[in-house]
Amino acid sequence: MRLLRWIEFLRNRLRTVVWVCLVVLGLLVVVDALPGLVDKEHHAHTAPERWPAFWAVFGFVGCVALIVLSKWFGHAGIMQREDYYDE
Repeated sequence: MRLLRWIEFLRNRLRTVVWVCLVVLGLLVVVDALPGLVDKEHHAHTAPERWPAFWAVFGFVGCVALIVLSKWFGHAGIMQREDYYDE
């Protein structure tokens, strides 16, 4: 029951929750961009890995590409009409 109350509490304050999440993500990007806090020189294998927020952007683009390609693939022939089994 406590979990339900917590979810309802957060749902009633959705704008605040979104704002706090955006601030936290912004702070993480800033911390990632500050030299010296995150050692990228010794652990990076390629030049783009040294860019701030590279892996976050890479992951987001990968997710978007996966969604777009799977929708295209589904509409290209995997999906059937809703009345497929009625015939």
